[in-house]
Amino acid sequence: MSIPFSNTHCRIPQGFGNLLEGLTREILREQPDNIPAFAAAYFENLLEKREKTSFDPAEWGTKVDDRFYNNHAFKEQEPPEKFEPEKEKSQISMKEETALKESSEEGKDMEKNAALKIQAAFRGHLAREEVKKMKSSDLEENKTEENE
Repeated sequence: MSIPFSNTHCRIPQGFGNLLEGLTREILREQPDNIPAFAAAYFENLLEKREKTSFDPAEWGTKVDDRFYNNHAFKEQEPPEKFEPEKEKSQISMKEETALKESSEEGKDMEKNAALKIQAAFRGHLAREEVKKMKSSDLEENKTEENE
């Protein structure tokens, strides 16, 4: 928002735009009669989910926006240690080991989901082809019956 003839611009808080965007999307999807009541219920539901899962969509949206514009939010990680040949695999901390396991499991889950999507799309393709064949054979039968 800006004031005419002024170089002052008000900025919305980080993450607030993402929350409003989500609310707008749900309002357009649901088409409620009472928008303020729907918004209140939407934010209460969002708050309950945040308390249960400890995942804050506003914070996540802020990090994604920050990464898109200047890539600072994801640089909070500590820099990797210098390579030491003496360090063996057995010396890796439990934290690093569990992080490696989790990342490999997430990769496997993503691969499984991708494979399932590809398979489902192919099955759909086969089903559509079969329906086309059935329709074309029905049309041919109807034409032969009309000719007789």
